[in-house]
Amino acid sequence: MLSAEEILAAHEASERGGNIVFCVGSVLRGDDAAGPLLAKKLDDFPVEGWSAVDGGQTPENDLGYLRRLAPNRLLLVDAAAMGLTPGDIRRLKMQDVAIQSLITTHTLPITYLLAELEEMCNEVVFLGVQPAGTEFFDPVHPRVLAAVEHIYQNIAQGGDFEKYPYVN
Repeated sequence: MLSAEEILAAHEASERGGNIVFCVGSVLRGDDAAGPLLAKKLDDFPVEGWSAVDGGQTPENDLGYLRRLAPNRLLLVDAAAMGLTPGDIRRLKMQDVAIQSLITTHTLPITYLLAELEEMCNEVVFLGVQPAGTEFFDPVHPRVLAAVEHIYQNIAQGGDFEKYPYVN
């Protein structure tokens, strides 16, 4: 009989080098749930070649796990206050996040997370979804729900993230 550690190691080995959707956010904070909603959709309706990791409110806690998986391609999805219409999706670079001081609800700066991810992956794409509201117990805006579905469909159709413009 395999131990829990052996089962986990076998699971991680089977996913090593693949594609990861790293979803960030809080289901309790309205549109900040965009990331976790995408993770749930990918868990319920898996896309071949992609795995979802729900980083929740403290995505830095998953860095060790992601490092062990050593993904080739990683898509980071999070709500990002970019001054756009709710539900708008934009690609973000680390300098965009640092310069614009995008508002997040996480404990460490997103720039730290991005730097760590870029060290361990061949390709990192950060997609921000413009929230309408991120107060506790806000409902998720319909346009944010549509954005989550749009990102999911893009992943299912091959993951061409260049179709999303950069924030600047």
